[in-house]
Amino acid sequence: MTSFNDREAAFEAKFAHDQELRFRLDARRDKLLGYWAAERLGLDAEETEAYVKQVILSDLEEAGANDVVRKLVGDLAEIGIDEAAIRAALAEQEAIARQQLMEQL
Repeated sequence: MTSFNDREAAFEAKFAHDQELRFRLDARRDKLLGYWAAERLGLDAEETEAYVKQVILSDLEEAGANDVVRKLVGDLAEIGIDEAAIRAALAEQEAIARQQLMEQL
């Protein structure tokens, strides 16, 4: 029975670790995406930092990245950046975030 309990504890620990990594990856991706969007909006340094925080917080509204995409579509539509371009940037920034996170581990 002890080995079963040990395996169960190991699976639970792995799940918790994986969830923490996913959260860190998503937060880093959102931060990079916020900088990407702020650059396109022509924001100054102070406005950029505030905007990046808004992008990160927008990801806490629902599971997945759709809430972030929806925010950026609303913000970037006026300058002609569509959802497809935002989703492409999202994928690109996620790859960069994954690379950066793996370098830290």
